[in-house]
Amino acid sequence: MSTQSFQIRSFDAADEAAVIALWEVCGLVVPQNAPAADIARKLQVNPEWFLVGEVEGSVVATCMAGYEGHRGWINYLAVHPDLRRQGLARQMMEHAEKLLREAGCPKINLQVRKSNSAVIAFYESLGFGVDDVVSLGKRLVKDSPRHETPVD
Repeated sequence: MSTQSFQIRSFDAADEAAVIALWEVCGLVVPQNAPAADIARKLQVNPEWFLVGEVEGSVVATCMAGYEGHRGWINYLAVHPDLRRQGLARQMMEHAEKLLREAGCPKINLQVRKSNSAVIAFYESLGFGVDDVVSLGKRLVKDSPRHETPVD
């Protein structure tokens, strides 16, 4: 598949199954996160910043950008394994950074598992550096089983 026709656009509800399949093949789906719930949540806050990359009508990349007024965040940056190392992730990040910069965002944060040295090297090539911080988290909502939207 040639990446010359690569286009970035905002997520559409019809993309959900393809996006989840991409996240699965990229190893981004973990037991504590229900991808459909994560999508539903993102669609409540700056849904236009949920980016999808397409080649020949197929979803091959994603990136969720967020900004709460203090820091920008990047989540679910993914490129199909067969299309990696062709600049698609860089294009997705450039698009997300442009959106965040236009919103007045002064800094972008993201999280990468320590064991994922290839992804850390990728982000470093984009100018990211390791901050001397400890990432803490507290789950407020236990997600439903994978692929199901949580019930209120």
